[in-house]
Amino acid sequence: QVQFVESGGGLVQSGGSLTLSCSASGRFFRVRTVGWFRQGPGKQRELVASITSGGALNYGDPAKGRFTISRDNAKNTVSLQMNNLKPEDTAIYHCNYILEQSSWGQGTQVTVSS
Repeated sequence: QVQFVESGGGLVQSGGSLTLSCSASGRFFRVRTVGWFRQGPGKQRELVASITSGGALNYGDPAKGRFTISRDNAKNTVSLQMNNLKPEDTAIYHCNYILEQSSWGQGTQVTVSS
């Protein structure tokens, strides 16, 4: 079973930036499409951004123009650069595969104060 370990969250003021990192175990990471998801207080989990094995990017509407997803297949990692953060970005952020998802890690908490 693949394990994902997320890090990089924290408390930041509105307009600030954070970079999240995710490390994945397993030897098939490089051929899988991986994404960042988030679940805010009282909300359902939503897809923030995804990146294919070939580097094609997809962003959810809240992330467009502010967030950048990237991956390093040599290190089995995926990152999310978040700029111009807003209070509504407050959530627990997770990474996982888009299809045939593995179990969810603990995630990393992002809190944006107004």
